[in-house]
Amino acid sequence: MILKNSLLAEFVLGFLGAGQLARMSALHAFNLGLQIAAFTDRDESEPLQFLTPISSSGSFDDSNSLTDFAKKCNLITLENEFIDSRILFEVRENSGVPIYPSPETFSLIEDKLVEKQTFEQAGIPVTPYMPVKSEVDLNTFGRKYGWPFMLKSSKGGYDGYGNLTAQNQDDAVNAFEKLGGHRGRDIIAEAFVDFTHELAVQVARNSHGHVVYPVCETIQENHICVAVKSPARLNPEYQRKIQELAIAATEAVNGKGIFAYEFFLTEQGEILLNESAPRPHNSGHYSIEGCITSQFENHIRAVLDLPLGETALRKPHAVMINLLGTHARPAKVEFWEEAVKQPDAHLHIYGKIQSKPGRKMGHYTLLGEDPDEIHRQAKQVTEKIKI
Repeated sequence: MILKNSLLAEFVLGFLGAGQLARMSALHAFNLGLQIAAFTDRDESEPLQFLTPISSSGSFDDSNSLTDFAKKCNLITLENEFIDSRILFEVRENSGVPIYPSPETFSLIEDKLVEKQTFEQAGIPVTPYMPVKSEVDLNTFGRKYGWPFMLKSSKGGYDGYGNLTAQNQDDAVNAFEKLGGHRGRDIIAEAFVDFTHELAVQVARNSHGHVVYPVCETIQENHICVAVKSPARLNPEYQRKIQELAIAATEAVNGKGIFAYEFFLTEQGEILLNESAPRPHNSGHYSIEGCITSQFENHIRAVLDLPLGETALRKPHAVMINLLGTHARPAKVEFWEEAVKQPDAHLHIYGKIQSKPGRKMGHYTLLGEDPDEIHRQAKQVTEKIKI
């Protein structure tokens, strides 16, 4: 157990989810001498499983399997949102093991509709949205906010999966059906926002207080983040306001852990919260080498209720490029040598067994003084990498 001023060597931190986010978090937990346990719902071996002998598999809908796993652990944390808060409440009740972020926190942001309602009620501006149940709802939203707009699965979407663009009413009806609206899945419509920047920020919070990271800019292609620039080149007033909103959002859910937020900055200077994540986030990967304390280390510190680490950048600018799968094949990294020759360059490969086009297989971070130059260099070397 964690005791005041002590940390026992047999303490086991369990992760629900065993992908790259859990793997990168676990590396910092190992630095504290903790043992790590992994629970996966995937058929293939996942990145975290290669680091620990304590591994279980099953369904995130099976509270019995999850409870058995929890009993092997002293504390549980989350890698993803592919679980129901009801299950988390049951697991905590039946195992007696703490879970952070807590089931109470998770229940306030576990799907896109609940998330927007939570932050809207806290006075945080969000992108215009509406739950849609029928073709009439689709037409109503299109007439009110204009075409095109986005249709999103309320639960479980990521990296463009679970999101479809509706250009017109026929598109909307087809997208609604593809996303499972006719089968009872909860679907929300979101207006397209006329933005100048897509931005992200992370907040770590526990009983010691909170720390907030620099606001970074994310570059998206086909609903997938392909690059991150930190800090975003914004008016300092916008930086400050976005950080304040992110802190307010974390307080609104009484969050304990690391939380990530995505914002739009509109041409009119309006700041809108788009989405949140109760876990480390792809937009914060640059912090591993770019910040004094990475998002992953602060995730571990936060859930263990340890003092939180400083978040300042180590160099004026950092660029992170996501390395996406280029082939449908067993993973193999080719033409990567040039990437690691750059000064203050850092290559991360996640250890996924199978590659497929568009799948996040790793990332590359480059630090430096000139943001345009390091972005140019990072793009140039990563474009050659094949996975």
